[in-house]
Amino acid sequence: MIKFLRKRCLYWYPFCRIALTATFVFNALFMIAQSTENKTTNVGLFSPVVIDENEEPLANISISNKTNGLKANTDAAGLATISAKKGDKLEIFASGIKIQDYIVGDKLSPLIILSTKNPAVLRSKPLRRLFNTSVQNDLTATSSQAVFNSDLQKSAVTSVLSTLPGRLAGLATNQFTGQPGSDGTSVSLRNQGPLVIIDGIPRQLTVFDLEEIESITVLKDALSTAMMGVRGSDGALVITTRKGNPNNARMSFTAQTAIQQPLRFPKALNSYNYATLYNEALKNDGLAPVYSEQTLQGYLSGSDKYLYPDVNWRDQVLNSSSRQDRYTFSATGGNSFSKYFVSFDHINQTGLLKESDINAYNTNNNFKSYTIRSNVDLQLNPKLSGGIYLLGRILNGNDAGVGTNSILSGLMNTPNNAYPVYNPNNSYGGSQQFQNNLWAQTVGSGYQQNFKRDMLADFYLKRTLDEVTQGLWVRATGSYYATLSENIDRSKKFAVFQRNISPSGQESYQQFGANSDQSNGNGIEFQGRSDYLELSMGYDRTFNKHGFTGLLLANRQNSVTGSDLPLTFTGTSGRFSYNYSKKYIVEMAFGLNGSNRYPEGGTTKYGFFPSVGLAWNATEEDFLKSQDWLSYLKVFGSYGKTGDDNPGYFSYIQTYFDSNSAFFGTGAGSNTSITEQPLANPNITWEKANKLNVGIQGAVFNHQLGFTVEYYRMKYYDLLMQRGHNTAMLGNTYPNENIGQNQYSGVDVQLAWQKSIKNISVYASVNAGIQSSKVLYIDEVNQPFSWMRRTGQPVGQAFGYVADGLFQSTAEATSAPSIIGYTPQAGDIKYKDLNGDGLINQLDQAPIGNQSPLIPFGANLGFHWKAFDFSALFQGAINRNIYLQGNTTWSSTWPFQNGGFGQAFEKHLDRWTPTNPDASFPRVWVGTNIYNQATSSYWMRSGDYVRLKNIELGYTLPAKLLGKIKVSSIRVFANAINLLTFNNDKTIDPESYQSNYPVQRLINFGVNLKL
Repeated sequence: MIKFLRKRCLYWYPFCRIALTATFVFNALFMIAQSTENKTTNVGLFSPVVIDENEEPLANISISNKTNGLKANTDAAGLATISAKKGDKLEIFASGIKIQDYIVGDKLSPLIILSTKNPAVLRSKPLRRLFNTSVQNDLTATSSQAVFNSDLQKSAVTSVLSTLPGRLAGLATNQFTGQPGSDGTSVSLRNQGPLVIIDGIPRQLTVFDLEEIESITVLKDALSTAMMGVRGSDGALVITTRKGNPNNARMSFTAQTAIQQPLRFPKALNSYNYATLYNEALKNDGLAPVYSEQTLQGYLSGSDKYLYPDVNWRDQVLNSSSRQDRYTFSATGGNSFSKYFVSFDHINQTGLLKESDINAYNTNNNFKSYTIRSNVDLQLNPKLSGGIYLLGRILNGNDAGVGTNSILSGLMNTPNNAYPVYNPNNSYGGSQQFQNNLWAQTVGSGYQQNFKRDMLADFYLKRTLDEVTQGLWVRATGSYYATLSENIDRSKKFAVFQRNISPSGQESYQQFGANSDQSNGNGIEFQGRSDYLELSMGYDRTFNKHGFTGLLLANRQNSVTGSDLPLTFTGTSGRFSYNYSKKYIVEMAFGLNGSNRYPEGGTTKYGFFPSVGLAWNATEEDFLKSQDWLSYLKVFGSYGKTGDDNPGYFSYIQTYFDSNSAFFGTGAGSNTSITEQPLANPNITWEKANKLNVGIQGAVFNHQLGFTVEYYRMKYYDLLMQRGHNTAMLGNTYPNENIGQNQYSGVDVQLAWQKSIKNISVYASVNAGIQSSKVLYIDEVNQPFSWMRRTGQPVGQAFGYVADGLFQSTAEATSAPSIIGYTPQAGDIKYKDLNGDGLINQLDQAPIGNQSPLIPFGANLGFHWKAFDFSALFQGAINRNIYLQGNTTWSSTWPFQNGGFGQAFEKHLDRWTPTNPDASFPRVWVGTNIYNQATSSYWMRSGDYVRLKNIELGYTLPAKLLGKIKVSSIRVFANAINLLTFNNDKTIDPESYQSNYPVQRLINFGVNLKL
């Protein structure tokens, strides 16, 4: 493998040499760690390492020897040492609750694995926070929740965000595409777009090796994000990568392969049904039919595929399935001097486009990635530690010359009878209306490639200052990130030919377009870099019953994208907490920072964002300790002010650009003409939010059932928007001003249950968020009717006409209110005349769709039985709206678009006719219909759905079969993603209905070996 890495990296990209060198070093460290592994020579000492299923050490786990009565606790590395002999029975406790028994065997330094599905074990894990810090879950008032490595790896996806659906309360997700290398998932945390923070630093990376992630923690409230200052309003996703463990030297290799299948392609009409329906649409529009009876019979019989083509374009250009292969290697371990984690990940994902042997090159939309991660922590001396974290990433994309999106868009607009794939003379078929033969676009337009390279390096030094006072430390952190994306264009153009037959039977061809030589160009798509510096000082000490922690830091992040001027964030921040006997907790945090996108020297450049929180561990009270059913109870709350940096690109400076629309100086012929851009706002500042969060967290029945319930209320103000009371008389665009106000409120609920009976362990967890919003102020114009007002409505509320069914007769249609310039007919949509003036216009537009609170939810369940493990994850949403519009995406709403020459689909057969009055679709039309295509509640659909997002079955081979081959564990598994979806409209996918590339179902098989 080293030879492979060396050859690839040295040939391709210089930055890989850094990671390659690190790999050699870490392999040497791994051998050192193995040779120095703790081998107990005193047979009376038993030294287990306690870890969770994510291979992360568990601290403060109590081990009690029932034979001799001795006890021991695990340290930060999960190591405990206790006197024991073979056959002794040990009891393992987490958070004061007995988790399991362990019988001492021949191994004096075994691994004991506890599951975080148990609420008591989960409670004992540290809670990750900002700036590479953590806290015991009992000792904080913040609102947060985490998902760990073992759950993340169950998803065979490329994007980290695609692993999150259904796992975290308050986090709504939407997987809007399944394109290889870009299985894009948008996330919304309490109606906001959270900031992604990786190892303490805000970054844009979301596509990398899932095995290198230790955990993803959501930070929801003001207290948890206050130190981000002007970037704290939207919450955060804190991604922590894995580090080495000196007591757990292990190697892991995973190989998996998946079959990918697109979900819910709309089914196009065959040529006969298309032509018949097209004639009907022309008749409805008062036009003569264009398809004769002879032509219809030709389509029906299929007697001449050139004269009467009937091409299933989806089957012609797309494969029914594609493939994804993934290989991951990792090693972790160390000793008292160094700890390391190193991993290599390779993904090879093929696309849906078919290929042809006429080409010597690949025209499919494939994706490949190579990711190297190495994290090294060093204990340089008893007081000084440091670390070097490196990431190298190569992403290679391949596509047809015209691009997959163009081909898929063409599928939605090209009817089956448009033209044959080939003419009798083997030329590409086409016509004046259709000059882009879909098959020629797929295999005859050349190809294009994208090469993206990323390099990331983090460094830190930490010095304890116990000689000054115990618990004091300082830390310096530096980071550099560089990215480059290059496109290679080797596309070419092609000609299509329309075959014509004269009355005498003479055959001729009319050419459209022209063939061209293959291009050979390249260019930088984008490039960027970012550097980060941080200096921090921390304090953590307990005096008897009084615990104090503190953190003060100053940081600076500078980012450059393309030709833009740098975006720089600078500031200071801090966090302080006090607890009395771990019972009462007070926390305070603040951020004082800003960016260079605001006016210099003013009061709008930097902001101060304070927050405070209180928590009470009620079960520490004497009057509750006697309640055996109540295992744990914490009440907590926080309030604070947060900021959001959203200034635009130096919008406080008035700008002018070359133009011929306005002249200054000598006039039109002087070449000095300029035009004024949108008005500048010299008073622009950051947006703000006041956030309240209160909650209760606990566990009952011996920690078998854990729960968290939180209520939040957030007022966002000084939001940037244009004034509604604008006038066109100014002759320019008004600037964004800090005038808007929105309110968000809701409830997050989490429940987790775990039960072990003999050799079976069962667990289940559910989460849900009830999310409401309201527009408090947007400076809207005075509205004559209450239903037209945007103020007081949910944020982002859609407005349109209110549909009231379909007209069932011409008399009903012509006597009803209508849009000026249009005469409705039977089968058209009936709109409500809300103001009763006899017209349908903007005065009749009202809120449309479900206005109830959005409820994203998830449920995770599974079991472990002997060597088998099983899990299933359900995810979905309630009170979600889908608006269907257009015909360029998979919603395929209207037939015969694209100037009247577009496609139609099977669902359009259920259109209104006199014999089908209860149809699901209005009467059909050709081209644009300003009346039926107007924004209205008719096209609003319920977006409620439940999806079986992930399911996995695994089997771990018995240890006695592995002893001879020196492998500690072999696990084979099969999992699936997006296996089943339940929603009202079976013709569309509830998440990717607005995308060209459909979401995919993955059936994945793999094997994992651990050494």
